[in-house]
Amino acid sequence: MQKRVISCSRRTDIPAFYSEWLINRLRAGYCHVINPFGGKVYQVSLRPDDCLAIVFWTRNPAPLMKHLDELNSRGYYYYFHYGILGYPKELESHNPSIDAAISTFKKLSDMISPARMRWRYDPLIFSSITPPEYHLDNFEKIARALSNYTNHCTFSFVDFYGKTSRNLQVVASKTGIEIFHPSITEQRDFIRKLLPIADSYGMTLNSCCNDDLVVQGTFKNHCIDIALLRQLRPSIKLDLKAEPTRKDCGCVSSVDIGSYDTCLFGCTYCYATNNGTLAIKRNSEHNPLDTVLLRPGSLAGTDLHRVATLLKK
Repeated sequence: MQKRVISCSRRTDIPAFYSEWLINRLRAGYCHVINPFGGKVYQVSLRPDDCLAIVFWTRNPAPLMKHLDELNSRGYYYYFHYGILGYPKELESHNPSIDAAISTFKKLSDMISPARMRWRYDPLIFSSITPPEYHLDNFEKIARALSNYTNHCTFSFVDFYGKTSRNLQVVASKTGIEIFHPSITEQRDFIRKLLPIADSYGMTLNSCCNDDLVVQGTFKNHCIDIALLRQLRPSIKLDLKAEPTRKDCGCVSSVDIGSYDTCLFGCTYCYATNNGTLAIKRNSEHNPLDTVLLRPGSLAGTDLHRVATLLKK
């Protein structure tokens, strides 16, 4: 079987909300995934011999940290994308406090090394409560706290997808907050102001999915990063093909085992959760002993009989 990188997950926060399910699936050696864009069900091997690495995306890895010794003993390789923005409650309703997030980041870095920790300061939102001056102060505060615990910061500006725009418009209408749409020139000028701050704390700035922001001193980001994977697996010759998920994405191939609309953090800018109420409902339907993160009965448009049959195999 071809060795694969496991994305865990761009679609939801598995470490924060589904760690019990994940550790059960790792012990079993496989999970099922339902393709969100067609309903096809497929089995993904999670055996250590078949996993090149697991790439975690999270706002709170604390529930997973107690299992890391087991992951290590079973022979898994992994690294973390850890999002810390510290936005006001109007934009992030249920995220850990910035102090708690920083404390957990440091503990995790001490456990696995700064080289396997990537701080994500994304997405950047310019608004009447988070103007550029707010971000300069906020970024400096977090970067100072994370100095020596990571050498990598990923950034992006919010993408105004249809559902993201709608969710932000709802927030604006309820709170009176004004959301700004900075031009690419304004974005570049701002990133140039972040550069000396990041540099002073030993961090590189890496642009996620926007090559127009790779200005002098910044780099193109690679979330599923062949260079880091080669560092993790030096004894294996890795030849993974590029597999961008959207324009200017720098990732190599991986398989995502998450499900959309299952994260409970309630970030108004999130592209993976369209409806917070639906996410709560789906989370309540989640069974940590199941082979799939979300049962197909919650997925509109899916051939339930075919899926149920496949999940019994």
